Amino acid sequence: MVIDGFVWFCFLGFVLAMLALDLGVFHRKSHEVKIKEALIWSGVWISLALIFNYGIYIFMGEQKAVEFLTGYVIEKSLSIDNLFVFIMLFTYFNVDTKFQHKVLFWGILGALVMRAVFIFAGVALINKFHWIIYIFGALLIFTGIKMLFHQDEKIEPDKNPLVRLFKKLFPVTEEEHGDKFFVKLNGQTVATPLFVVLLMVEFTDLIFAVDSIPAIMAITNDTFIIFSSNVFAILGLRALYFALAGITKYFHYLKYGLSAILVFVGIKMTIVDFYKIPIVYSLMVIASILIISVLLSVIIPKKNELLNN
Repeated sequence: MVIDGFVWFCFLGFVLAMLALDLGVFHRKSHEVKIKEALIWSGVWISLALIFNYGIYIFMGEQKAVEFLTGYVIEKSLSIDNLFVFIMLFTYFNVDTKFQHKVLFWGILGALVMRAVFIFAGVALINKFHWIIYIFGALLIFTGIKMLFHQDEKIEPDKNPLVRLFKKLFPVTEEEHGDKFFVKLNGQTVATPLFVVLLMVEFTDLIFAVDSIPAIMAITNDTFIIFSSNVFAILGLRALYFALAGITKYFHYLKYGLSAILVFVGIKMTIVDFYKIPIVYSLMVIASILIISVLLSVIIPKKNELLNN
């Protein structure tokens, strides 16, 4: 227990230090994140995840290392779906590119807290009530099939329950105030539209967490592996957004790939008591689905692109 506690302490300390370094040093002033900077940071976060994975291999063994890598790939691939929503949100609210990083930073910080609650609660439930694993599995299969036929919806913040509740409890100004979430007007503290965007980002991640957390629980029930793989995937999401924001629209087959991944891990979860698919095979299947969906997106253009040409 002492070793486990020490490992948790060191990992959380590392995460907080990286977040402080990110916001306090490299992004102390709001600025537009260029593709070059985003690619460098994406490389940094992916490298840190792989180094951490190697550390797990050294200290915890090959099995745990493969579990972490598989979980990281799942969370990373599913988080790409978030990028499409972020793009729509920032476009709808006309958020200046130099303020987007701050919104994503605080949004992801909140996401880490929410996912920690989800993970500890989910693992505790599965350990106490094993049959819940079948519900999680069925949920993933249902979500995967729904994603397959799901059409992109318009962003309508005024219909969002969280935004509506917040506006009832707290005044919101219609004017922009730079990168401020709250300002004082006529002696009263009011929220800005940028904070409403932050609320939407948090709500979006909450919805995605309902899918992604059960997905990684199909791979492992080790709380530390689940949480750490989630953390590395989420921490690299901001850089990934700025690196891919301009080209995600070309990955039109990625949705089908993510749908197939959810269905696969859902099936894996529901048959676990009858046949346990080896982690290595799971990793190979998930990686293959991702690669094929990206390659198909590159090789086969969308129909409207063909018509335009």
